[in-house]
Amino acid sequence: MQRIHFIAIGGAAMHNLAIALCKEGYNVTGSDDEIFEPSKSRLANYNLLPSEFGWFADKITTNIDAIVLGMHARQDNPELIRARELGLKIFSYPEFLYNQTKNKTRVVIGGSHGKTSTTAMIMHVLKNLNVNFDYMVGSQVEGFDTMVKLSDDAQIAVFEGDEYLSSPIDLRPKFHLYQPTIGLITGIEWDHINVFPTFEIYKKQFSIFVDLIDVNGSLVYFNGDKNIVSIVESEKRGIDKIGYNTPKYEIEDGVTFVFCNDKKIAINVFGEHNLQNMEGARLVCNKLGVADEDFYYAISSFSGAGRRLQLLEKEGERYVYNDFAHSPSKLRATVKAVSAQYPKHRIVACMELHTFSSLNKEFLSEYKDTMMGPDRAIVFFNPETVKHKRLPDISESDVYSAFNRSDLEVFSDSQKLLKTILDEEGEKIVFLLMSSGSFSGLDIKRVAQLAVKKV
Repeated sequence: MQRIHFIAIGGAAMHNLAIALCKEGYNVTGSDDEIFEPSKSRLANYNLLPSEFGWFADKITTNIDAIVLGMHARQDNPELIRARELGLKIFSYPEFLYNQTKNKTRVVIGGSHGKTSTTAMIMHVLKNLNVNFDYMVGSQVEGFDTMVKLSDDAQIAVFEGDEYLSSPIDLRPKFHLYQPTIGLITGIEWDHINVFPTFEIYKKQFSIFVDLIDVNGSLVYFNGDKNIVSIVESEKRGIDKIGYNTPKYEIEDGVTFVFCNDKKIAINVFGEHNLQNMEGARLVCNKLGVADEDFYYAISSFSGAGRRLQLLEKEGERYVYNDFAHSPSKLRATVKAVSAQYPKHRIVACMELHTFSSLNKEFLSEYKDTMMGPDRAIVFFNPETVKHKRLPDISESDVYSAFNRSDLEVFSDSQKLLKTILDEEGEKIVFLLMSSGSFSGLDIKRVAQLAVKKV
C-alpha cells in the first residue's frame, strides 16, 4: 500500500484528491496550518483531518512514497524542506494527476471562464451514459461525491485545466502539466495579473497549452474569441482543430430549448455562455464516441455546477441566483444571461470584488460597462481584504468610476449591503449574487431565504 503525504491538505483540490486516493486504498496523511469548511468536515469523515494544525518536519520519513505539495504551502515549509533533504518524490497535484493518467485519453478544459461548467457537462453526460472515467473539477457537481476520482480501470480522464501556478516550487500553470489528448479552450480574457503582469504573457500560456496537446490529438475551441482564433491560426503541427459557437436556441416561458435533428430539447441551464459551453462539451463527447442524440438526452437533465448560476431560492416570482462570476468576462456573460432569461423581471445584480486581480487598482478599469444590463447594479468590496492581499487601497469612488455606470451603488460594509438587498420590494425580482468569496462572511443561503420572502 502506497503512502502519500499531503502538505497543505485543506485546499479545495488537495482535500478532494486526498479523499479520492483514500477511497482507492492508499495510505493518506496530511498537514495544514488552517483548514476551513467544507474541507474540514469532509476530511474528518474519512479520518484524514490532521490531529493538530501546523507543519511538523518529523512527520516526513523515508517510508513515504510521495509528497503532494499544495499551493498554500511556501518554499520554506518545514515539511517540504525535510522531504527535499530525504530525496522524496514531490508532486504538485496536477503533476500527480498526470502521472496517474498518462496512459489514458486525457480531456482538458481550459479557458478564462466556463471551464468548470464545461467540465461538469462532460462529466454529467458520460456518467448518464454509463461511461467509466476519472476526473478533476473545480466545483461540486451534482451526482458526484468528490471533485476528484482516480482509478485503475477507467480509460478516460476529464480534467478542468486551471491556468494558475502548480505549486510553490513548480511555477508552471496547472494546465501545462496534463498534456491532453483532447484540449478545449472556452475563452481568453486577462486574469491572475499577480502572476501574468501583461495580457500577452497571459495569452502565451494558452498557446503553450495548445502546443502540449498530443500530436495525434484534437483542439476544440470557441471560434468567437479572436484571441483563441489567433492561437489556432498560428498552430503549425496540424492537430485536429474544431471550432464552435452558439448553437441555435429558443426561450419560451422562461425555458431554454436547443435543437437536435429538428427536435426541440428543453435544458435546465440558460444564457449564451452556457449554450456555448454545452456546444464545446458536445464536440468533446463526439470525440469520445458519444452520438449527438445521446448527448442531448443526457445533457437535458444537467442542472449546473455548484455556484454557476445556481438557483438558491425561489418563491412566487422572486428568485435568488448565486454565481462564481468575478472576472470581467464572467460578470458580463452572467448578467446578460439572467437579463435575457427574465426580460419581464426586475434584475438586481450584486457582485463582490474579491480576487487579487479584481481588487488591484490598475485592473479595475477592465470592469468598464460590465454591469450595464441589470435594473439595479451593486458592487461590494472589503477594504480589509485589500490589505490582506497587500494591495494599494481602493476607495468606493475608484470602484464607481471604473464600472462607468452613473447609478452604480458601491458598498464596503456587508451589513449595509445586506439591508439594501432585503429592502428590495416587488413581486417579480431576480437577485443575482456574484462572488468568488462570501461577501465578507454573509450566510448566502440565509440571505436568499430572506430575500425571496420580502414582498
